[in-house]
Amino acid sequence: MATRTDAPTRREQILKEAARLFAERGFHGVGVDEIGAAVGISGPGLYRHFAGKDAMLAELLVGISESLLTGAKRRLAEADGAGGVAPGAVLDSLIEGHIDFALDDRPLITLHDRELDRLRDADRKLVRQLQRQYVELWVGVVRRLYPDLAEPAARSAVHSVFGLLNSTPHLTRPGSLPDRAGTAELLHRMARGAFAAAGA
Repeated sequence: MATRTDAPTRREQILKEAARLFAERGFHGVGVDEIGAAVGISGPGLYRHFAGKDAMLAELLVGISESLLTGAKRRLAEADGAGGVAPGAVLDSLIEGHIDFALDDRPLITLHDRELDRLRDADRKLVRQLQRQYVELWVGVVRRLYPDLAEPAARSAVHSVFGLLNSTPHLTRPGSLPDRAGTAELLHRMARGAFAAAGA
């Protein structure tokens, strides 16, 4: 996700703390009073910002899917605007964007894995639709870099790389990862290696 320089809004603070608490204790293990306490307001005060916990969960999961797709489209547009950027450089840019998400928004990965089925049907379908669009952007770039790679294989490779990058919530033991820059570099090399292996 893009780095912000302005202070987060109250709504953003609530969502950040809700994501952390939901990831730590599960959606049903957290009450609105606990979320409110985490941001310094009463539980009932949350209802000035959200209709309830369900609305928070939906905004978190739909929001991150929208953010990933928007970021990928922006990166592709910047490459097109630069005129003839090599497909490898475009893929590197996509990988970097997803690594930023995987390292900076780990609670959302956990939430998606555990709580997606708790969304209303319409919200869950929207998340899936956004995710499919995101995957297809990657598939197009991968196939430009590896033109002999069939579309189903490219799609499988993209999903596999997402699985690799999204494993970061499981790597939280002290000393299990290098510093952020080292972790990002390691994940990037592994992702490119996976695509190279698929395209060989």
